[in-house]
Amino acid sequence: MLFVLCAYLLLTGVLVVPSPLQPTVHHPAEEEYDPMNPQRFLFEEAPAGGQRSKRASASMPKLRFEPPSDAEHHAQYWNNLAQDTLERQLHKSRLNRKVAKNVIMFLGDGLSIPTLAATRVYLGDESTELSFERFPYVGLSKTYCANVQVADSACTATAYLAGVKANYGTIGLSAAAALGDCQAQNDTANHVHSIAKWAQDSGLSTGFVTTTEVTNASPAGVYAHAANRNWEHNGAIEKDGFDTSVCQDIATQLVHGEVGKHMRVIMGGGRREFLTTHDIDIDGNPGRRTDGKNLIKHWQHHHAHHQSAYVQNRVQLLETDTERTTDYLLGLFSTKHMPYHLDADEQQIPTLTEMVSKAMDVLERNGDGYFLFVEGGRIDHGHHYTQPIRAFDETVEFAKAIEMARSRTNQDNTLIVVTSDHSHTMTMSGYSSRKNDILGVNNGQRADDELPYATISYANGPGYDRNVRGQETRLDLNGVDMRDKSFAFPSTVPLGLETHGGDDVAVFASGPWAHLFTGTYEQHFIPHAMAFAACIGPGRTACEKGEP
Repeated sequence: MLFVLCAYLLLTGVLVVPSPLQPTVHHPAEEEYDPMNPQRFLFEEAPAGGQRSKRASASMPKLRFEPPSDAEHHAQYWNNLAQDTLERQLHKSRLNRKVAKNVIMFLGDGLSIPTLAATRVYLGDESTELSFERFPYVGLSKTYCANVQVADSACTATAYLAGVKANYGTIGLSAAAALGDCQAQNDTANHVHSIAKWAQDSGLSTGFVTTTEVTNASPAGVYAHAANRNWEHNGAIEKDGFDTSVCQDIATQLVHGEVGKHMRVIMGGGRREFLTTHDIDIDGNPGRRTDGKNLIKHWQHHHAHHQSAYVQNRVQLLETDTERTTDYLLGLFSTKHMPYHLDADEQQIPTLTEMVSKAMDVLERNGDGYFLFVEGGRIDHGHHYTQPIRAFDETVEFAKAIEMARSRTNQDNTLIVVTSDHSHTMTMSGYSSRKNDILGVNNGQRADDELPYATISYANGPGYDRNVRGQETRLDLNGVDMRDKSFAFPSTVPLGLETHGGDDVAVFASGPWAHLFTGTYEQHFIPHAMAFAACIGPGRTACEKGEP
C-alpha cells in the first residue's frame, strides 16, 4: 500500500525525489532535463520572484488541456477517427479515369502549409478541416524558378499554367528570356502557352477570377507573354526605356492578345491599367495609361456583337443575367487590387465565392466544357505586410469559394485542383495549449528576456521595426492589440516587405484523374496533368489509344 501511495505521489509531482543521474522538471532553479523538448510549462506555476535558470524558458501558469469535447479524453475517440480516415483512404483504390470535361484550378497566392495549419486554428480549432483539405488526393509541388531558389508569382505562374520553368519575374516565356529583355519577349520562339490556350484550341470556354489586379502576375500567366511582370501598362515599359510597339504591355495583351480576347470571363481589380491618365474611374481615380487608349472601351467594342457585360461593383454583378444571356463578362471592381475581405464594403465588393459562381454560370453554357482559373491573391499580401489576420481571413474566403465550386459540379466530369505558387516565411512556434488564440501570445512559456512572444512570427519583414528596432527590449505584446488588422507581427530580419519562402507547397485534387497529383513533383508538372485529364494540349492525353 505504501509503495502504491509513493508511486502516486511521484506521478502527481507531490513527492519529488532528486536523482543524481538527471535533474527533475519541477525545480525552478534547475534546467530542463531535455531543453530540446521542454516540459516545465506543462507542470508548474510561475516561480515566486520570477527566479529561474539562465538558459531555461521562463515559466508560465500551468496549462489546462481543454479539448473540444469530453470524448477526446478517451482512446476510442481517436481510434474511431483513424478508422474513419482509413475508410476514406481505402476508397482511393476506385480511381476515376473518366475524361475531365471541366477543369477548375484554384491558386492560393502565398498559401503555405503553415498558413493552412494556422487558419484552422483561426477558424476555431486545430482539428478543423478547410473545404479542400477533404479532397482525396494530396501532393507536394517544388516551387523554385529556373534561376532562383525562392520564387515569385510570375515564374511560378508560367510553371503551373504553361508547364515550363521560367526566370524570376517573367511570364509566359521560357528561361531563354531574361528579366526585362524586351527583344526576348518579342521573339515568339521564347513564348510558352498556358493551359487556357490549349483549352481554347479544343473548343472549351475559358475564364479567370482574381482578387488582385487582373494584370497581376498570377492571372497574367493565363494569357500574357511578358519579360517583366511590372509591365502591366504601357507607361511602365516606356519608363524602362523600351518601345511598346516592340513589347506589348500586359493589359493590352488581355484585351487584344491571342488568348486574352477569347476569355469569356475576366474578373478582379485593376481598372487603372486599362484607363488613361485623363480617365477617371467610378471611384474617382485616374488611370495609368499614357497612350490615350481606354482599353475598357476597346473590350466593349470588341465584344459589341456578343452578349457582353462590363460591371464595376457587386450590385451590377449580381444583377447580370449570367445564366442565360451573358456570353462575355468583364468585371473590374476596384482601381487597384480588390480590398481585403476584412476591409471590403460588402455592398460594393463581391466576395470571391460570388465571382466564381457568376463565372461558372457563363462557362457552363458551353456544352464542350471549360477551364477556369481562380486566384485568392491577397493571402500573399497579408503575409508580405506580416499581418496574418488578413492572410488567414483571405484563406477562409478562398476555401468557401472552393467548397461552392465542388458542391455544384460533378466529380465524375469536373477536375478541381487547389494549390499555391509559393510559400512565405511565417511560422507557428512554441508550446501553446489547444485553442490558444493563434493571433495572440504563446501561453506556454516566456522568452529568455522575460517577455511573451507571439505564436505567429516571420523570418523577415516590417514587423521587425514594430517589435525590436529602436527599443532596449522587445515590445511587450501583453500591451498590444494583436488582433488589430494592421498590426505587424514580429520578424527576425528588418525588411520593408516580408519575402516569399522556398519550401514546397501542397496540391489538393478531386475529380477525374485526381490521383495524378499525389507524390512530390516539379511545379510545372501540374498543367500537364490537368491537360492529360481533359484531353487537351500538345502532350499525352487520357483520350489516346492505349491509355490506362
